[in-house]
Amino acid sequence: MNMSAASERLVVIGGDAAGMSAASQARRLKGPDALEIVAFERGHFTSYSACGIPYWVGGDVEDRDELIARTPEEHRARGIDLRMRTEVTEIDVAGQRVRARDVDSGAESWTSYDKLVIATGARPIRPEMPGADAPGVHGVQTLDDGQALLDTLARTRGRKAVVVGAGYIGVEMAEALINRGYEVTVVNRGSEPMSTLDADMGRLVHEAMEGLGITMVNDAAVTKILTGEDGRVRAVATEDAEYPADVVVLGIGVRPETSLAKAAGLPVGRHDGLLTDLALRVRGHENIWAGGDCVEVLDLVSGQERHIALGTHANKHGQVIGANVGGGYATFPGVVGTAVSKICDLEIARTGLREKDARRAGLQYEAVTIESTSRAGYYPGASLMTVKMLAERRTGRLLGVQIVGREGAGKRVDIAAVALTAGMTVEQMTALDLGYAPPFSPVWDPVLVAARKAASKLRAA
Repeated sequence: MNMSAASERLVVIGGDAAGMSAASQARRLKGPDALEIVAFERGHFTSYSACGIPYWVGGDVEDRDELIARTPEEHRARGIDLRMRTEVTEIDVAGQRVRARDVDSGAESWTSYDKLVIATGARPIRPEMPGADAPGVHGVQTLDDGQALLDTLARTRGRKAVVVGAGYIGVEMAEALINRGYEVTVVNRGSEPMSTLDADMGRLVHEAMEGLGITMVNDAAVTKILTGEDGRVRAVATEDAEYPADVVVLGIGVRPETSLAKAAGLPVGRHDGLLTDLALRVRGHENIWAGGDCVEVLDLVSGQERHIALGTHANKHGQVIGANVGGGYATFPGVVGTAVSKICDLEIARTGLREKDARRAGLQYEAVTIESTSRAGYYPGASLMTVKMLAERRTGRLLGVQIVGREGAGKRVDIAAVALTAGMTVEQMTALDLGYAPPFSPVWDPVLVAARKAASKLRAA
């Protein structure tokens, strides 16, 4: 394929958060005469909020288009040659080119590049078992996935749904299906839902889910998905029981979508994500960058590589990559593992390390759990929240915080996220000058109550 008049060509694989943020930032820094940008997206949508899909499925967000931040037409108007429904099938690193296939026509062509951005995202984990690919079984990762699930719900007569897995997506999809009027069973191989929390905090989520009418089945591994004579799903089976299902949603997590990169010989880590330097350049390759759900990132608390699929990181990755591709300079130092979710009005938040994370990293720690209120106890609307905090034994360094409670609980985790990023000790946290008024907080904010208790326990130890 002939190069255009532009002096360089950037090729972007993936049209969502990381890829299109990188393309847009590079375009802002480089004019069309200096940099031609070609982007490939195999789906129907670009620059959308995958995190919003459960709320669209559940009816909180009425229109799919509300989740789209920027359409293909808007990207093209900014000078990006965006090719939709086009899947990259091969990266030729030595020849600096990619092979792409038109999904609808099957036509293939090669496109050369000077610089390449890989933003292929993640894919839902599908268990290798009979029936996993049967009609009526859905993973939910892209807008196309969400639309396929809604289409199934619209034509399904029965009202029984089984969600496999109880992580963020599993819990959020369970509530969405309840809102759609389904009888929902969640089959979870862990001892409690939300394995990103310690089990004692996950228990609080379990109670809230049952209060919403969701049937929780813990300590149960799905062995097969049963189908009827028509080939559609009819039940989910474990070793001990069968759970009737007219629709099944897989909420057992995602894996980096790196098959294309691995086939090209690019380096991946123990979580199967691409490995990059701080500028998000793929290790060992001067002209290839990667970002979003397909990469591994540094955990600033444990010092180990992790895979965390979140839109917040993907957008930051895109900004960093775009700056570097466009001739500027930026780095992505790492994450502390902050996440927040909800089930009904129960807010669930975490940052840093769980107990098992700390043990795996070889850290000795003390853990404390406190109950406090979201506002001054005498102020109307005050509700309970539970805060769990981990601190390193010898140094007192904050290692992690988990919060479960009602209104005002979830975003309090940001206090801890900043403290973790700054490497603060729990003793230092007790002196933080946080905003206070009775409608917003007790005199001692719940996070600081936990920090005081952790500091006291460390002194005693």
